[in-house]
Amino acid sequence: MTAPKVLISDSMSSQAVEIFRNRGIDVTVSPKLSPDELKAEIGKYDGLAIRSSTKATADLLAAATNLKVIGRAGIGVDNVDVPAATARGVVVMNTPFGNAVTTAEHAIAMIFAVARQLPLANASTQAGKWEKTRFMGTEITGKTLGLIGAGNIGSIVASRALGLKMKVVAYDPFLSEERAERLGVTKADLDTVLAQADFLTLHVPMNDQTRNIVSAEALAKMKKGSYVINCARGGLVDEVALREALLSGHIAGAGFDVFSVEPAKENPLFGLDNVVVTPHLGASTTEAQEKVALQVAEQMSDYLLDGAITNAVNAPSLTAEEARVLAPYLDLARRLGSMAGQLTDEEVKAIRVTYEGHAAEAPAAPLTQTVVQAVLGAKIDSINMVNAMEVAKQYGVTVASTKSEGNGDFQTLITVEIQTPDRTRSLKGTLAGRQARLVEVKGIALESTLRGNMLYVTNKDQPGLVGALGNLLAEAKINIANFHLGRISEGGDAVVLVEVDAPLAPEVMEKIRGLKQVTRAAALRFDA
Repeated sequence: MTAPKVLISDSMSSQAVEIFRNRGIDVTVSPKLSPDELKAEIGKYDGLAIRSSTKATADLLAAATNLKVIGRAGIGVDNVDVPAATARGVVVMNTPFGNAVTTAEHAIAMIFAVARQLPLANASTQAGKWEKTRFMGTEITGKTLGLIGAGNIGSIVASRALGLKMKVVAYDPFLSEERAERLGVTKADLDTVLAQADFLTLHVPMNDQTRNIVSAEALAKMKKGSYVINCARGGLVDEVALREALLSGHIAGAGFDVFSVEPAKENPLFGLDNVVVTPHLGASTTEAQEKVALQVAEQMSDYLLDGAITNAVNAPSLTAEEARVLAPYLDLARRLGSMAGQLTDEEVKAIRVTYEGHAAEAPAAPLTQTVVQAVLGAKIDSINMVNAMEVAKQYGVTVASTKSEGNGDFQTLITVEIQTPDRTRSLKGTLAGRQARLVEVKGIALESTLRGNMLYVTNKDQPGLVGALGNLLAEAKINIANFHLGRISEGGDAVVLVEVDAPLAPEVMEKIRGLKQVTRAAALRFDA
């Protein structure tokens, strides 16, 4: 097996390189490639490890014909075209926890810096002035910290603020009352947080819902003399509106580590004495940079070698252990979906997957994505687990899954139903040990493996079919490996599945379709 190849296109810890190499990954470090050079090289690689400098654009991804995973050593993936990556089936991972403490500490440092005017006082003192009465600060003990976003970083900021004897009020649509109580914060709506905050700090991603969440209107709702801190993402605060509020004295000060345009060579907030700015240093500590680099190397290696998905922004998580345990279920889902896809010539309107018994205890998302990939992959190229749901959406295919404890004859049962404009096709499968087995087709009980080259026949249960099939295959010099039969009732609808040792040529299939008992015949192929 050829070793996966990873390109590290930004500066990264040498220990991350060693992790890749020790795991058996062929790694190349080229942190100074121009966009054109990177585009020329990327087609060789299975993985791309980046920080914030590399821009994984749609144009670059179009050239990344072998790429399977992008690993971002850090939280934000603003420099990755995630929809384009998803459409091409590329997993996009980040490392949301490696620099959480560092970023939270930077926000707390900003609070102190603006409250005590530390940068301005430092510059004045170093210039030989002794302006002790000029720099009257604000005490933070007993003040209210308003959080917009109480996730991983926001919760760390809250804990530090509580340790400093501040009160904390938080706005986060995903914050439950129970978690708020555990964190020691008061949950509130956005207007309440704005109105109560002496210091407002933001810890949310940048998207259409959060862009300019601190607008001119929001700033007007804040206390006179309050402070705004943004160490999260540029664009969360209307910088022009904030400048006006700072000049008018309504907002006493601001601390910004991130800006709407970066690198920020100019900005509406620059040049104001009551603003402290830093060049996106939130994650810039030795400890954090080391952690995120090592994490991204481990995560990418796990995915390329074991199929484990950790901290992906466009795919469900699946640990290496879960991937190993789930492997036979994924294999069963893939074979059932492949069979359904190969047998469906009409437009697919809907795919429904039902999990019973042990299969119902497994994570449904990766199994369902595997079924969808296999069904649609019979007709559509360049589809995999990552982009399967997006491709289904593009083609107007409805996907649904359900779980049931089950009380039938099987400890594990997966049912795949395909709805077309004219019919619904149903297949059921189970596991014999770790081997996938088909157990029902169209309501007809039939136990069969699904591997290699197979012949699928639906027919009327009449004498002579088995002999006629055997003769035709013998004439074509095709050996039968296994033969499986099932029927609804004597003389009724029946199904035959034949495992053969060679592909079935079109002329052989035409002869089989010409048999009087046969209503349909299809050649199937299952990969190992």
